[in-house]
Amino acid sequence: MTSKIHPQALVDSGAVIGAGTRVWAFAHVCKGAVIGEDCNLCDHTFFESGVRLGHRVTIKCGVYLWAGNVLEDDVFVGPCVAFTNDLRPRSKNYPDKFSETRLMQGCSVGANATLLPVTIGRWAMVAAGSVVTRDIPDFALVRGNPARLVGWVCRCGEKLEFNGDLAACVCGRNFQKDGEISIQEKL
Repeated sequence: MTSKIHPQALVDSGAVIGAGTRVWAFAHVCKGAVIGEDCNLCDHTFFESGVRLGHRVTIKCGVYLWAGNVLEDDVFVGPCVAFTNDLRPRSKNYPDKFSETRLMQGCSVGANATLLPVTIGRWAMVAAGSVVTRDIPDFALVRGNPARLVGWVCRCGEKLEFNGDLAACVCGRNFQKDGEISIQEKL
């Protein structure tokens, strides 16, 4: 299976595009960016050198990823999400190394969210319009400015309702609270 690159997309020589990935019109993938297999890079997106995407990642329209952005497998990024990689930006002042933002496996970020250099945990969900200023744990549901923990979600995306320290999702998965700020999936 080969990748599909729209004739009006820009893919620089030296960019790596995985099999089955779709790069739509007006997307720009720079030399040194690595895009995994079966990804969907929608219109008007930008991938700077050093960006790393895993497999099956969806990047909706109007998203720009910068050096230091690492997205693991199965991540969803909604329209117009803003990524940052410099906590103290100044014109013509370039740090030796940009800060890393890591979106771990399966997490979702809603439209118009803003992410400072943070780690978003596995299967976590960031509500649309949120401003994320600190790391988010696995399976967390966060919203607001600044983003705050408001609940927990399953891999399937359903909000979890706990009875004491246990929750069962409608999809059949089970979870257990591990303190107040984290949970674990019971296998």
